[in-house]
Amino acid sequence: MSGTSEHIVIVGAGAAGLIAARALARAAKRVTILEARDRCGGRIQPLPVSQFGYAADGGAEFVHGEAPITRGLLREAGLSLQAIEGAQWSFDGTKLLREQRDDPHEAELHAALGHLKDDLTVAEFLRRHFAGDAYARMRRSIERMVEGYDAADPERASTLALREEWMDGGHHTQGRIVGGYGALIAFLAAECRKYSVEIRLNCVVTEIEQDGGAAKVRCADGEMLPCDNVILTVPLPLLREIALPQPAREKAARAADIGFGNVIKMLLRFNAPWWRDRTKDLTFLLSDKAIPVWWTQRPSEHHVLTGWFGGPRTAELAGLDPPALIEAGIGSLAAIFGLPRNDLARDVVAAVATNWAHDPFARGAYSWATPQSRAAQSVLARADGPVLFSGEALYRGRDMGTVEAALASGLETAGLLLRG
Repeated sequence: MSGTSEHIVIVGAGAAGLIAARALARAAKRVTILEARDRCGGRIQPLPVSQFGYAADGGAEFVHGEAPITRGLLREAGLSLQAIEGAQWSFDGTKLLREQRDDPHEAELHAALGHLKDDLTVAEFLRRHFAGDAYARMRRSIERMVEGYDAADPERASTLALREEWMDGGHHTQGRIVGGYGALIAFLAAECRKYSVEIRLNCVVTEIEQDGGAAKVRCADGEMLPCDNVILTVPLPLLREIALPQPAREKAARAADIGFGNVIKMLLRFNAPWWRDRTKDLTFLLSDKAIPVWWTQRPSEHHVLTGWFGGPRTAELAGLDPPALIEAGIGSLAAIFGLPRNDLARDVVAAVATNWAHDPFARGAYSWATPQSRAAQSVLARADGPVLFSGEALYRGRDMGTVEAALASGLETAGLLLRG
């Protein structure tokens, strides 16, 4: 079919779904987006300005590296990017230290990575090349990065997929969108509507049926939508919750070869920026406390600390509801800074905590690569039937798991249909 008679249903109004919808609608396709939430954005979760004093992000927050698609959209939308500033600090259990990034074994690490031909898991790579006591600090630093930043399991995560990140020492640029990621999502949603995309919120997809070379999409309320193609942009764990036709189900099974991690994220707004008394230039703070990673909004002066706990060990806090998570966060800060817990608690003006594993439409945070992921992504990204898969988990570039990855995958999937 061609022209406006072709109907494409996109499941999920996150970054991948919205940008794919815009690309298809611009090419005169009829597009319907079905979104389970009552808002667009998916794992981008804008928080009210009234709560934190600025457009805070409860989900995705940073723009990583070059991110050409993201930056292009920001220019289109008239939005700006603010580079983060400041220093990384750490708490060693007794004192706060301004971190020095130089590691005496960095050259050895780079050499071992450079010579690596066959992929290994991170844990196996470290056991083979850096097993001695002399490397304990470097091993811990790498494991902490893999678990916290990548939300990955070192026993399953691909070393080759992370090699470039390690080779530059994690020095690639990071920034935040002025107005938050929510402003970018609002722009994309408005663009979709401008091109006559129908966006249906509160619509949970339960089943997709193949109907010859076309498809039918069933929603939880019983409604059935016939269409020519379906693009599934939901997070990987949600694929198990949607009944799929046999060919698509077999492809979706390959998602088991792609890692998917969890994140607990909280934002605490205080009456005063008390941490500046001890750490004037603080951007990131690392520790081994219950909520181990914190950051400020530098260079902005908001009185907000963001807490972060990523990776498989988040299961340790699975039984905590949001108020209990906030208590754990306050307790972590009190221990790190040596301050009375009750004093900090009294100083909190606003607080939000999300365990993304508990979100029914995410079941976690974002994907990461195993040694088997590239082959699985190649299978999932094929347009060989009416059901297509898209999203950050299918991105084969460097910054898998990011909003840029979702945007790139969405555009790639739309391109497959337009060229097909």
